[in-house]
This record gives sequence, structure tokens and C-alpha cells, in this order.
Amino acid sequence: MSVEVPPRAERFPAGPAAAARRVSGTDVARAAGVSQRTVSRVVNNFPQVSPDVRRRVQRAIEDLGYRPNSAARSLLLGRTRTIGLLTVGSTAYGPASLALATERAVRAAAYGLLVVNTVELDAESVETGLSALLDQGVDAVVVNEPTSTFRSRRHDLAVPVLSLSGPLELSATELVVASDEAGGVAAAVRHLLDLGHATVHHVGGPTEWPSARRRAQAWRAALEDAGREVPPVLTGDWSPASGYAAGRELARRPGVTAIFAAGDHLAFGVARALQEAGRRVPADVSLIGFDDVPEAAFMTRALTTVRQDLVGTAARGVEIVQAIEGRLDAGALETIPTRLVLRETTGPPPTPPPVPTPAAR
Repeated sequence: MSVEVPPRAERFPAGPAAAARRVSGTDVARAAGVSQRTVSRVVNNFPQVSPDVRRRVQRAIEDLGYRPNSAARSLLLGRTRTIGLLTVGSTAYGPASLALATERAVRAAAYGLLVVNTVELDAESVETGLSALLDQGVDAVVVNEPTSTFRSRRHDLAVPVLSLSGPLELSATELVVASDEAGGVAAAVRHLLDLGHATVHHVGGPTEWPSARRRAQAWRAALEDAGREVPPVLTGDWSPASGYAAGRELARRPGVTAIFAAGDHLAFGVARALQEAGRRVPADVSLIGFDDVPEAAFMTRALTTVRQDLVGTAARGVEIVQAIEGRLDAGALETIPTRLVLRETTGPPPTPPPVPTPAAR
């Protein structure tokens, strides 16, 4: 049976009354020649609908400009098809970029998204953010930086919880999709040691950040595995200014020939401090960052750095949230590869000046 759907203008003439009237599922059913139950099955993507009927209903929906009532659909399915995103430290490059990538992945999956931003990592801010998301009835919570408060609370939440960066220790029921930070840091340290540097100094991020602690741990492990000295860590707050302060300190130490910074913006500050102190990069000091921010390739000396695939991390995370369908007992850890991007800020250590020989008599 074919059904002729009249033009929208004929069914709903323009005018104040028409503009105020919202198109209903009953209107769609009447236009498509099916029951309202069938319309509901098509809208909610149930399988028990023939291709021909599905096409007719979808055409009627498009012609009428029908928008399903999300509240009614939630009651029917027991789900809101909404994901809550808690972005912690969202002014930093990594969290901000990961939040944007997550938003795009969620939209592409036809889910709704609620976002709560918290600049601070303190317990009260994280607790408030979680409560705000749960109060809206989200189907799952995604967090970009799993703080200790977040991890302790996740067992109390009645929805799946996904972390987009890996904790230092993982339990069996945690869902984690994260960049292979340890592999990226190890590659950076090995590259510098292979160039001939005796050891590698580290400018780390703030210690309250799990990602900063993970990168410092990976740096330390790489040096210990190679049997090299592990120098003290200088910490910053991810900003170029704090990298500059650490760089000034390191520039005063003549034995420093290689530096790994936990973030590219830290590395920018380190590079400026070394330049001002007359320490050439990479002739005197090699420098590697982490993240591969857009500016990294456009420094006076393009920065060698570890690249994270934040888009891939977010997309895979959303796929897992869809696949588990609300189960609370699912546990998974997937690492997304990182890559060391070699540019212009690394090289062999400086050759000591030759020792003058006594003049012949």
C-alpha cells in the first residue's frame, strides 16, 4: 500500500495558531498510515518494523518536522540517551581538547550531552559536578581526569562511569580508555638516552593531577630500567610561566643536557629560559614536550614532542559506553597509542671542549 503524504503547508497552514501547535506522534501515524505504536518503534529504532513501513514513517517525520518528546521516550526506554561529561581542569590544553572531542563523538552517536566544567581538582568541586550530572538522569558519566574523589565515588553511582585517562592503579570494574602515556614517555626518554645523554631531567605538571603523576612515574621507570641517575623533579602548573621558572633553574646547571617536560606549554617556557641563559637548543640542551599542541610545530625550533590521539580516545570511549548498555559490572582498559614526533629540539649532548696540550719545548 502506498500512502501519499500531502505537502506540509496543506496539512498545517501558516498562522499563529498553527505555529503554536506542536506536531505529535499521532500526526505522523495518520500521515504514514500506521499506528502510533509503529511510529514509536521507528523513532526508538526497534527492529520489528519492515523496511517499507520504516521508510514511510521516516518520510512523514521529515515532512512534518516532527521532534519526538524526549521525556516520553525516556519513560518508554528507561534511558535518557544522555551522557554526562565531567571535565576537570578544563582550562588546560589536554582536558579542553578531550572535552571537545568527546562532545563531537557523543553528538555523532546521536546521544544528548550534559557538560559540567570544574577548573579545580578538589573534592568539593568534583562532588558538586557529579551530583549535577546525576540529578539530570544521565545514562553514563564520562570524566577526563579520574581524581581520587571521582574514583572513590564511582561505586556509589547507579550509572556506568568511564575515565578518559588511566589511573595509576586500576580495579577490575573500571572502564578506562586512555592514551598510552607510559609508552610515549618511555619513547621520549629512550630517544634522548640513545642520542648519548647521561640522564634526562623532568619538568612535571602539578602533583595533584593524576596525569602529571603518571608521566613522572613513567619517566622515572624509563631511567631506572636503563640504569641511569634519576634527578629531582621540578614541577609547574602546566603554564609556560611555570616552565620558564623551572627552565631558569635547570639552565644554571651545566650538567643538564636533556629535559623532558610533561606538557608542551611547560616546554615552551623551558625553551625561553634556556635561550635567555645562552643555552642553545638542541646544541647544548635537548628538549621534548608532551601533547603536540598546534603551536609546537611553529616554535623557532619546532618542538619534538609526544602526540596524543585525543579524538580517537574520545570516540572509542563513547563506543564502549554504547556497547555496555548501562551495565555496572563491566570493566575494560584500552590504551590508544601515542607517537614520538621528532622535530628540531633534540640532538646529541655537546662535545666537551678539547683539553689543551702543553706547548712543545
